[in-house]
Amino acid sequence: MKLCNSVPALLVAGLIATPGQVFAQQSSDDDRRGAVLEIGAAGEWGLQDGKTSIGPSLAIEVTPIEHWLEIEAGITPLFSKGGTEWEADLVFKKPFQLSKNVEFMVGLGPQWSSTNSFGTVAVLEFMFWTTPQFGWFIEPSYSYAFSRGHDQNLAVNVGLLIALPSR
Repeated sequence: MKLCNSVPALLVAGLIATPGQVFAQQSSDDDRRGAVLEIGAAGEWGLQDGKTSIGPSLAIEVTPIEHWLEIEAGITPLFSKGGTEWEADLVFKKPFQLSKNVEFMVGLGPQWSSTNSFGTVAVLEFMFWTTPQFGWFIEPSYSYAFSRGHDQNLAVNVGLLIALPSR
């Protein structure tokens, strides 16, 4: 197994294994969330070739600096007629609290693809908390690959939010 094939699993495992004290949120009204698990579905559209792909997505998000920085590590297998492509990203986000139950985030970070291409991804994320522990999200994104073809894609990720308790 090549090291580059292990990168997505290592990113997610590293964030999960990180000590709770580093990523624990300090705000009294957010003590219920040590991290947020995002489970959803993603659709991606190639801007050059028009290729579409869909697949499940899984991410974990932590808050090292309350109201300033959230870090999300995610992985998505995208299925298309041409086969399966795995994508992993590590996105650094600036959160904005729009109301008690609605959050908006703007983010940017590196992205890796199983086609051995590296790039960057820019995201806008809306989180809607229906209860303190559960909610849903929608996350449109734009990605740009640094590889020879300079692939550009638009994607939308939609799914459920599950607040994990802090330690």
